[in-house]
Amino acid sequence: MAYQAIYRKFRPKDFSEVKGQDHIVTTLKNQLISDKIGHAYLFCGTRGTGKTSVAKILAKAVNCENLKDGNPCNECPSCRAINNGSSIDVVEIDAASNSGVENVRQIKEEVQYSPANGKYKVYILDEVHMLSSSAFNALLKTLEEPPSYVIFILATTEAHSVLPTIVSRCQRYDFKRIEVDTIVARLKEICEIEHYSVEEAGLKYIARLADGAFRDALSLLDKCVSYKTEGSVTYDEALEILGAVDTTVYEKMVENVAKQDAAACIETLDEVIMQGRDVNQFVSGLIWYYRNLMLLKASKGAKLETLDLSGEQMNIITKLADTVTLEEIMRSIRLLSDLSSQIRFSSNKRVLTEISLIKLTRPDMDTDTASLSIKIANLEKRLAGIESGAVKLAKADGFPGLATQDVAKDEVETPKKPAVLALPKDVKEVADNWFKIEAQLKEEKNQILYELYKNVKLEPGEGNVLNAVVDKDDTLTADYVEKEESIKKMEEVIEKVTGKIMKIKFLSVEKKTFDNKLDIKKIQEKVDYTITEED
Repeated sequence: MAYQAIYRKFRPKDFSEVKGQDHIVTTLKNQLISDKIGHAYLFCGTRGTGKTSVAKILAKAVNCENLKDGNPCNECPSCRAINNGSSIDVVEIDAASNSGVENVRQIKEEVQYSPANGKYKVYILDEVHMLSSSAFNALLKTLEEPPSYVIFILATTEAHSVLPTIVSRCQRYDFKRIEVDTIVARLKEICEIEHYSVEEAGLKYIARLADGAFRDALSLLDKCVSYKTEGSVTYDEALEILGAVDTTVYEKMVENVAKQDAAACIETLDEVIMQGRDVNQFVSGLIWYYRNLMLLKASKGAKLETLDLSGEQMNIITKLADTVTLEEIMRSIRLLSDLSSQIRFSSNKRVLTEISLIKLTRPDMDTDTASLSIKIANLEKRLAGIESGAVKLAKADGFPGLATQDVAKDEVETPKKPAVLALPKDVKEVADNWFKIEAQLKEEKNQILYELYKNVKLEPGEGNVLNAVVDKDDTLTADYVEKEESIKKMEEVIEKVTGKIMKIKFLSVEKKTFDNKLDIKKIQEKVDYTITEED
């Protein structure tokens, strides 16, 4: 006899073998026991979750001569005929290839004839969402009031594409994705029956890769066990067979993204591709890894089962979570999810992936609010690493606020002199000697304003106004320094340094105009001052 694929060999033959769909199995069994069988059913759910298998079991059960606790006996002539595909009372139709109105008309003609052997004639329409609108409309009346001996079972992976008028005439059952533990337990049973040897870590990876589809898990297992005729299939071998990527690669990739090292990310991707790994699976795996990071970061009480990690991996990912923010993780998931949709049908998977990896390491390329917050967080992180020594200016050039500050914090401060309105010459002097304001910002450890004002060009305005010119394309600088609290803080620093009150007015200009503005912050080369550092 020719070899039979595992998913065909172990297709459920009764309700007791259906895994992960207890809510549906219990309801259908109770209907069979109480003889309250519906005339039309709609089975919805993702691929490989058991829709067609349950439909065939239900077809057997309604015609079974020896029904046992709602389960077909699989021994009577009716059950055997349905199992071997010779029954003329159970008709399975692929709606994808029989989607026209003429196909439905043929069904309407056939339902007029009573079943040949069993009590019911059962029509199983798979992928029913593929029917045309005219075919749906032709089916409506028959589906609403079929002969008493006819049962319709419609199966679909896209319930939203089925006409509401069809859905309203059926009992709808939603098939859930099967949990990883349930799939692993069933794979272990099959391995024992068939005398296969696969490491448990490999079975867990197969179950996770199947993404809730039991049929996919069986197909992947079939592929793995064919790799070896003797000995156990190890976890590493399973990764190699399935074209998957080890978690250490994802760890390295997350680290490189956190460091904003685009070159290292591209190099890691190159290694993955050269090893023959599938780019789609790599992206999906990286999304899943970021998902674990997100749950760990958002909830300190996340369990190993929720994260689908071993104890050793949990320790690694916990340390890794401290290097990234929740905003960075969620941005990465959004970018990678968009990439996953794009590369599915693309002929340039590698190029698209490389573009997305560069975007991951360059949040400054994005202009949305989430990316802006990440930019500011990164700036704060970099500035926090700058060693801040106590800066002393030996010469203040007439600015009392820049006099050497040797007074201890616990000593009584000198009473502050009342400030007066600045004159135009004072404004020009501040613009020409801006380094003194910068020194005060550094001393107060206000590193954000210190760094951002390096991107601002200064010029005297009218009266006591100091114009701060910003390139309108530099959104990071403009959005931050134009805030009311930022302006107020800078005016306070100027008053503290100069003893004069002056206002700051911001001007956003085009880049060309900005580049042509006179940059008068070149005073550090002209003014004689000394900076000393205090341990």
